[in-house]
Amino acid sequence: MESGPKIEATLERAVDQATAPPCPPRLREAIRYALFPGGGRVRPSLCLAVATALSEVTPSLALSSAVAIELLHSASLVQDDLPCFDDASLRRGRETLHRRYDEATAILVGDAMIVLAFQTVAAHIPQSPGAAGTILAVLATAAGVPGGIAAGQAWESESCVDVSAYHHAKTAALFEAAAVAGAVSAGAASEGWRRMGGLLGQAYQIADDLADLVGEAADLGKPTQQDRLKSRPSLATDLGTGMAIERLDALVAQAIAAIPACRGRGKMEAFLSQTATRLCPPHLRRLRAEPQGVAIRT
Repeated sequence: MESGPKIEATLERAVDQATAPPCPPRLREAIRYALFPGGGRVRPSLCLAVATALSEVTPSLALSSAVAIELLHSASLVQDDLPCFDDASLRRGRETLHRRYDEATAILVGDAMIVLAFQTVAAHIPQSPGAAGTILAVLATAAGVPGGIAAGQAWESESCVDVSAYHHAKTAALFEAAAVAGAVSAGAASEGWRRMGGLLGQAYQIADDLADLVGEAADLGKPTQQDRLKSRPSLATDLGTGMAIERLDALVAQAIAAIPACRGRGKMEAFLSQTATRLCPPHLRRLRAEPQGVAIRT
């Protein structure tokens, strides 16, 4: 996506500043390992897509917000992979951070990236106190409790899972935050954008469930079949692949319909359509013709 180079350059600057001396060298190296090369950068791209749909010039606060979103997401991956949670060995096609370094370093990297996310936005308070303050609150809600990433991770330790709350906290909350931050940074009302972001987040969760169920670890750069092995909720399993893809498509269509009136609506629609193609590529769509799965949980 065309926002990619801007995101990478802004992320590089933020990390360079944060890991300059006297930052311990091993911590600096591990933070860079966790962030570069990155994944799809879908969440920060969403933030910038919203901002540019509303403003002719990309606000610097939008770029910082996009970077903050990516930092929070990457920190959640480092934590999710830890031995006390998934004990994963592979992430983005490489050893997970705690395997490459050690568990103590991985915990510190996650903490450092979460703090850096807030520092990156807080730097804009002198110039844009209202907008920056609002975005900081949005990020805190998406990262913490009761319905943010921390809550999403915690649901995996519960014996009885509220699936809707789990999926919202684990995935959709950060998509909502990305859309809201993009709108606020451009000086626009945010609630309509929150709904759009949440719908895209729900679609992304289904895509992730599908990838885990029928994807190849070599293609995804991470282990598959984890939902089944760890008895976690999976819409792909409950609905079957065909119906799950139909639900994904319906959610993307709802997200497109939910785009608030803006000067760049056409570009925003194109962004969502491109994102949907990335979420569910042709080889997965062919699975729609296969027999439907059977729900395995009550």
